[in-house]
Amino acid sequence: MRVNFALRVVLTGAGAWAAAELFRWWNTPLPWMLGPLIATSLASMVGAQTASWGVARNGAQWTIGAALGLYFTPAVTALVASMWWVILLSIGWALLLGWLLGLWLYRVHAPRMPGVPAQRMRATCYFAGAIGAASEMTLLSEREKALTELVASSHTLRLVIVTLVIPFALQWSGLHGSSGEWAAARAVHGPGLALLALCTGLGAWLMLRLDRANPWFLGALLASMGLAMCGLELSAVPQPMMNAAQLLIGVSLGVRFRRDFLRTAPAWLGTVAVGTLVLMALCAGFAGAVAWATGQPWVTMVLATAPGGIAEMAITAKVLQLGVPVVTALQVCRLMAVLLLVEPVYRWLHKAGREERLPG
Repeated sequence: MRVNFALRVVLTGAGAWAAAELFRWWNTPLPWMLGPLIATSLASMVGAQTASWGVARNGAQWTIGAALGLYFTPAVTALVASMWWVILLSIGWALLLGWLLGLWLYRVHAPRMPGVPAQRMRATCYFAGAIGAASEMTLLSEREKALTELVASSHTLRLVIVTLVIPFALQWSGLHGSSGEWAAARAVHGPGLALLALCTGLGAWLMLRLDRANPWFLGALLASMGLAMCGLELSAVPQPMMNAAQLLIGVSLGVRFRRDFLRTAPAWLGTVAVGTLVLMALCAGFAGAVAWATGQPWVTMVLATAPGGIAEMAITAKVLQLGVPVVTALQVCRLMAVLLLVEPVYRWLHKAGREERLPG
């Protein structure tokens, strides 16, 4: 890590910490993530040389995955397993919404970009609309010769909008879920914490070797889940570590909003923003139907089906005590299914004689 880059990382972190303390004083939701996210985004957009260290981001993902997995006690695992049909329904719902958003983006923007080949524009809009991780969707879209800068910007903007809107909306609404049955290990034990770190680190290493998406988060999560499912309570994750992890994730999101980000097809970003708000409203309605069918709190299902990132929605559930295992399980299963299915579905739709005509 170069000295210049290291200094930028330190200064960015210091500003993020100050913002987190300010948001905590204001009693806002998720101050350790939203404060750094908002402050870093604003600083980046005005031209400040903010920076995020990838190693720190990986460590944050590792910490959060290890902490969330502790909720999957045998009793909670049985409850989540009984909701298998909800998981399948949520996967189908996510694929449908992503396809509809991509279709809408295509019909709005294809006529405005006559110089872009129709097939390339279809790929761009399809992967930009898919409800999946930004890096993975961008890589998949690159295989189909899409405009990757538009795909990446759409996922970044969607993630930030969801991460900002939902926690504030839940706090201001005053709605709460039931948290009694979601108890995880609360006491911190030094030897147990060291063993937890070792096991979850091995899980992350294995996911890296297998070249899986989000390896630091998913590897740590699966290892921690395995321990909790066996009834082993090694240690809780100290709250200062969780706060630091949230801060680092907020910073890593905020640095994406460089000054040139706002110049990246403003009309495209505006359409993505509107589409994201519509997605959130549709998912809230879907969450209401699922909550009625399962008896789970509506706010829990809102987070479980929201078109946001796993870590961000799971952190929200943990901090606001809104059914962490259900939110985590549904978000993880949805991500894995989307990563596996989104590319084959695209090829089936657009390379088997099912291409729609260019609008206009």
